[in-house]
Amino acid sequence: MSFLEKDYREIITKAVCGKGKKFTQETHSVTPSHRPSSILGCWVINHLYNAKKKSDDAVEVNGSFDINIWYSYNDNTKTEVVTERVTYCDIVPLSIKDDHCISDEYDVICKVIQQPNCLECTIAGKGHKINVDIEREFLIQVIGETKIYVRVNPKGHNEEDDDDMWDYAVTDDELETVDPHFHEATSKD
Repeated sequence: MSFLEKDYREIITKAVCGKGKKFTQETHSVTPSHRPSSILGCWVINHLYNAKKKSDDAVEVNGSFDINIWYSYNDNTKTEVVTERVTYCDIVPLSIKDDHCISDEYDVICKVIQQPNCLECTIAGKGHKINVDIEREFLIQVIGETKIYVRVNPKGHNEEDDDDMWDYAVTDDELETVDPHFHEATSKD
C-alpha cells in the first residue's frame, strides 16, 4: 500500500507551540556624584536582550540598558550626566501552550512591544539619590516541531490540470472590445 492510497499523511513541521506576554514596571535608584538640584532629562538607551526557554511554562529574557540622567547641582549652577547600566531577568509565563511537540529543541522569538522607557525621574532619598521609573514589555513565541495531518487525493496530482486552471491568455477578439479611452468616458460623469 502506498501513501497515496491513504486518506491522510503525517507532515512534520515547525509551528508556534507557545505564546506569552509580559509587562514590567520597576523603579531604579541612581546615586550621582553630586547632590542634584533638579532633573533636566532622562533617557534609556543601549537596550540589549536575549531569550531562552526556561521550563515548559516559561521563557527567560535576560537584558540590559543604560539610564542617562542629566541633572543640575550646586543650586542649579552646574550640570552633569550620570550613566548607570541596569541588568534584568524577566520570566515570561506562557499563556498558550501546545503539548504536542515531538522534540525537546525549541526556537524562541522575542519581540519588544515596549522598549525600556523612562516614565518618571525624581530626586529622592533626602536629595542624594535619583529614582527612575522604567517600563518594558515583551511578546514571546516558542517554535517547536509538531505533526500535522493533511488529506491526500487518492488519485494523485495531475500537473496538466494546473495548466488549465491558470490559463489566462487574452485572445485577439477580447482585445478588440477594450475601449482605450475608458478613463475619459468615466471622468465626464
